[in-house]
Amino acid sequence: MEKDKEAGAAPARRDRTLLKGADRYGQAGVNISLGNEFIEDIKQIVESTHTPSVLNGLGGFASLYSIGQKLHNPVLVSSTDGVGTKLKLAFMMDRHDTVGIDLVAMCINDVIVCGAKPLFMLDYLSTGQLRPQQGKEIITGIVEGCRQAQCALVGGETAEMPGFYAPGEYDLAGFALGIVEKEAVIDGSAVTKDSVLIGLASSGLHSNGFSLVRKIVFEELRLKVESWVEDLAAPLGETLLTPTRIYVSALAAIQKDFDIQALAHITGGGITENLPRVLPSSCRAVIHKNSWTAPPVFPFLRQAGKLTEAEMYRTFNCGLGMIVVLPQTQASDALARLNTLGYPACLIGEIMARKGEQAQVEIF
Repeated sequence: MEKDKEAGAAPARRDRTLLKGADRYGQAGVNISLGNEFIEDIKQIVESTHTPSVLNGLGGFASLYSIGQKLHNPVLVSSTDGVGTKLKLAFMMDRHDTVGIDLVAMCINDVIVCGAKPLFMLDYLSTGQLRPQQGKEIITGIVEGCRQAQCALVGGETAEMPGFYAPGEYDLAGFALGIVEKEAVIDGSAVTKDSVLIGLASSGLHSNGFSLVRKIVFEELRLKVESWVEDLAAPLGETLLTPTRIYVSALAAIQKDFDIQALAHITGGGITENLPRVLPSSCRAVIHKNSWTAPPVFPFLRQAGKLTEAEMYRTFNCGLGMIVVLPQTQASDALARLNTLGYPACLIGEIMARKGEQAQVEIF
């Protein structure tokens, strides 16, 4: 019997050892229990984006999604991106409910330029120490972005990495998947010298150029996020933190009835670097710079930073977050529909033949 008692005591000693090991992990800065509680706390808002195609909830090793699309020759379209140094604004303002929208926008806007319908998103949130309320605000923004993008948030990863980030700071990355019929892929091959350009308005800076923005406004001008800037008619931080516009609904409004030949998401590299990515080498885009009105943050930054016009067009979206290329004969009807439905758009230029070493984008 004594032998049995000793044999029965060993597991208890092992349990104490395991608990001690778990405590040591907590002492190192990783709180497993808090992480589990966080997942339970956000589960309901995340699953509010789910459709019947999502076959399992949060907590598994992977997410299951039934494509279930009645397509003859389906093509999957994927993209990954982050929010970038715009996150520094969120840290400075201690406001975290909008950067999730930026995350979704940066991924989904890249997917839809191929003509794809967004299916789902995954996110990766990495921080030094999980702060549940901050994390919930971030996820709430991602969920809002997914609603705007009409896709599901099927899962993600929350990683605690003690000593890797400054207190209160984090990084965000996203992964998106869409689907399109192979014959309906938009790749720019149909663009001709008879095509025209429609610009869809941006909401502001979106999520690009913030390393330069922060240098100008915080280092050179020595402003603060709460500084009221007369040119902006708003506090600086509020203007800079305005979330990126998601163009899913706008493009859905014209995609079925108009022959979209190319789409360019205007992100890092601005208009002059992104538009050539979807144009045949035989074509060039001629853009009329006075054909749209940019939000006031752009002239403010140009003047404050003493930036050239070329620098502006190569760094920022300058008021155009998406450019649509389509036949000239369809332009007026497409513009009317977009503006009537509340998606600000204007005719910004045309496609011409390119000769020799001419630039593919010219802005006059």
